[in-house]
Parts: sequence; C-alpha cells; structure tokens
Amino acid sequence: MLFLAVVPQVYLLGALLAIVANTCFGASFVLLNSFLPLLVRHHPTIQSTPVRRLLDGDYDDDDDDVQSSNALVEPESNESLPPDLSPTLPLLQDDATVPIDDSQLKSSKISAELQLSTRISSNGIGIGYIGAVILQITSILIIVATGSTTFSLRLTLFGIGLWWLLFTIPAAMWLRPRPGPPLPSSARDSKMWPCVSYITYAWKSLGRTALQARHLKDVLIFLAVWFLLSDGIATVSGTAVLFAKTQLDMKLAALGLINVIAMISGVCGAFCWNYLSRRLHLRASQTIIACICVFELIPFYGLLGFIPAIKRLGVFGLQKPWEMYVLGAVYGLVMGGLSSYCRSFFGELIPPGFETSFYALYAITDKGSSIFGPAIVGLITDRYGEIRPAFGFLAVLILIPLPLMLLIDVDRGKRDAAFLADELEGRRRETS
Repeated sequence: MLFLAVVPQVYLLGALLAIVANTCFGASFVLLNSFLPLLVRHHPTIQSTPVRRLLDGDYDDDDDDVQSSNALVEPESNESLPPDLSPTLPLLQDDATVPIDDSQLKSSKISAELQLSTRISSNGIGIGYIGAVILQITSILIIVATGSTTFSLRLTLFGIGLWWLLFTIPAAMWLRPRPGPPLPSSARDSKMWPCVSYITYAWKSLGRTALQARHLKDVLIFLAVWFLLSDGIATVSGTAVLFAKTQLDMKLAALGLINVIAMISGVCGAFCWNYLSRRLHLRASQTIIACICVFELIPFYGLLGFIPAIKRLGVFGLQKPWEMYVLGAVYGLVMGGLSSYCRSFFGELIPPGFETSFYALYAITDKGSSIFGPAIVGLITDRYGEIRPAFGFLAVLILIPLPLMLLIDVDRGKRDAAFLADELEGRRRETS
C-alpha cells in the first residue's frame, strides 16, 4: 500500500518496499502450507475412521463398525484399498476371521489422508486463482481508467496491498493457533533486539531442518524434483513473455491478457486435476507425472518452429501471436495441478509436528532455483541470437523430474518421517 507514496525523488523506497513485500509474501506461504497437513490430520473424516482408532490403540473389539469394510476407510476409489479391505470381500471366511495386516491398514490411512490433502489443496489453489483473476481484472480496469501512467501503477499496487490486508483479517480472526512448543527461551530472552534474535533463530532452525532432511530419502528426492520443476515453471513463464515481446511483437495489453487467461485456466486446472485423479484412480505421484507430461508440450511446441515444413506454413510452432494465448491456457492448467498436488504430496513426507520447518525448506527450494534457468536461457540466447533454441533446454529441464518421481515411495517416506518425528520429540523432551 505504501507504493502510493513512491515518487522519483524517493525511488529507493520502492526497492525497499519490494524486498519487504516479497519477504512477507514468501513467509506467509510457508505458514499457509504448514497448516495443510494439520488440517488433514485432524479432519473429522480421518479422525473418525476405525483404521485411525486401531492405529492409535483406541479400537474396541466389540465395535460394530468393524462389520462394515466401507467404514474402515472412505477412499475415492476401491483401488486405494488393500486387497484384504476390499468392499467385495466376504464378511466371514472359512476360519471366521478376516486377517488384516497392520501395514495394509497404514497404507489405507495414508491413501485416505493423501486424497483429502490433495482435495483441500486443490480447493485452496482454485479459490486463490479466482481471487487473482478478480484482482487482475480490477487492476487492468484501474490502469485503463487512469490513463496508464506511473500513478496508475502505484494506485494498482495500493489496491493489491489493500486486498491483501482485507483478506488477512478473517484468517487472523478465525484460524486457530497452530499447536506446537513455544520458542526456546534463548530466542525469547535474548539480549539482542528481539527481531534480530528471531531471525538468527530462524536461520539456525532452517540449518537444523536441512541436516534432518538428510535422513529422509523421499524428502530429498522430492525436493530435487521441486527444485527442477520450480526452475522450469519460472523459466518457461519468463521465456514465453520475452519471446512474445521480441519475436511476436505483442504489446503490454496482450501480455496482460495472456496472464489473465493463465489464471482462469489455473482455476480449471486446480479443480479438474482433482476430478480426473479421482475418476482415473490416479495416485498423487501419478497426477504430478501427468502434469509434467502436459507441461512438456509447451517447449516441444516452441521447437516445432524449427521444422522446415511448419516454418514454411507460417503458423504453429509459435509463429503467430494467437498461439501464445493457447499456451497460456496450457500453462495455467498445469500450474493449477502442480501447485495443489506438489504441496500436498510433500506434506505426506515430512515429520508430523515439524511442518513449518520443512515447508520453509520447500519454499527456499522453490525460490532458490529460479536463478539458474533464466541465466542459462540468457546464455543460449546470446549464443544463437534468438530465444527459440532455449526451448530445447526447457524441454530437458522439465523432463528430468519424471524419473525422479518414480523413485519416491510414499509409504516409506511416511514411515521414515514418523520415526524421525519421534526421535526429535524425544530429544526435545530431554532438553526441556
């Protein structure tokens, strides 16, 4: 909101405000994401299942609910149930008992939690994109109505800040305090300025989390996947905008329209990927792989412009401005799926009770990767004198995460995370 006061005489204030705004934005998403596993873990549909009660040791042998196999877990599809929990299994076998393996029960609970997590995440991303579309259209109208001056931009930034402030109020009022231990006394009672001690504690905590992540194989693999995907997402977006401006001579209004189309498509993507996943009985990892495959179409389409026959045709392969609108829709569709599924998938792999620390690592992996792709695209553009060859690099960058996703085992990751959480809680109790 303070951007309204930024004029040429105090332009350095704009740089400072941009740093503060981006820092707060990133920190807010760390806190927002850390609520996701907590909401899932304490959701009534998860808490009320006999599987959860059995795993927690609260199961009653006389409970009539055990007579219904559907009461054990309510997954979206029967394929997510273990064989011994199939709804088609007779209630009584020859020995009048139904053998249930503890590992299969845990797998069922994990499947139910992951499905709920992706549904909550998809709804959140979809609603977020709807808000972004409304705000972007409002901002465009403000700029057009005020004559597209620097004051128009400052007024738009003021509106964005006001939007953020207004919708922070209900979150602050209604979100319950996240459970967890208080800050250590060394951070609270430090003789340094409180803000400095908090920042120091945060960096130390991040360092400890990075060391702890070494013991979680699946977390490390997924962070590598997210590092590459984040770099690909940021680089594709920046490269496409640069290509549209320099190669296709698209104006600022046209670029803004591409952004709006991508956001609207992102709304569809957030809800459609969740629907397709349930209809096709896809696991979360398979849905992420499907999103990556669709994402791969964007650089491949740009490379079509090198084929002589298509080049002579004068259309397709990003030779006409209208093609950018189509690719913008594809980009938004992929972003809606990746944004919702990646954060919920990661939430299943991290130790319970340490969500904020690990989502901070997730956020740093996201933002920290964004420098490499654009730098390499810049080198390729300087080498060949045009942007199109960079689509080859983007195709490889997006393709690399595919085999890595196949190496991730959710059951193993969940088990390792629970073991590490117990170990860390034990250490915390010893030191307290």
